[in-house]
Order: sequence, then structure tokens, then C-alpha cells
Amino acid sequence: MLAIRMQRNGRTHYPTYRIIVQEAQRHPLSGRVVAEVGNYNPATKALTLDKELVEKYLNNGAQPSSRVAFILKKNGVKLPKWYKEAPKKSVKAKHADKLRKNQPKEEAPAEEAPAAEAPAEEQ
Repeated sequence: MLAIRMQRNGRTHYPTYRIIVQEAQRHPLSGRVVAEVGNYNPATKALTLDKELVEKYLNNGAQPSSRVAFILKKNGVKLPKWYKEAPKKSVKAKHADKLRKNQPKEEAPAEEAPAAEAPAEEQ
């Protein structure tokens, strides 16, 4: 089965990605690529994409990764009907009862300030 995924390029702390078609069982860095269909630079949001080639592989059953599917949909490539979006992950705090926002609010003891609250003495 084929997969459409991103292959990391670029230098340290400045990634760029190739959008490739590859066997799903292979690692993206293995070098065995069926086709390169585009490039993506996340720093500048620049995208070059061969839409006809992408649609050809999608119609022949290639599975896009969730990030690639998001990029394709954003740029007007029609995804097949069989594609299902990945469910959004929800993050739960491990010890939610210990969070400051979940603690009961303590009222600060009223400090007496005789000069500020007491009425001025009459002379």
C-alpha cells in the first residue's frame, strides 16, 4: 500500500519537507521513494505541489498522513470519499485536583488598618 507523507529535509532547527509517495511499510528516510509530489516549508508556509499527480495517487488508493491531508485540503485538492480524518486528541491533566485553578479559593484575613478605616477624630 502506498502512503503520501512528509520527508524531513533542511538543516538543524530549520526543517523543510518533501511530500512524497512511498510504500507504507518503509521509513520516510529509507530513500526508496515512488514519487516526489511537492515541497513544504513550514517557516514561510511556502508550498509547491503537483496537484494532478497527487490526485492520481489518491484515486489509486494512496493513504495521506493526517498532516499531508490537512495541507492538501487547505490547498484545494479534493480528498476521496473513503478518507476519514483522524480524531482530534484530547489531553487530560494527570492530577487535575492539584491544579491551582481547581483549588478552593481562600479568603485572605481582613487586616485592620485603623488609619484608613477609622473616621477622623474630631477636635
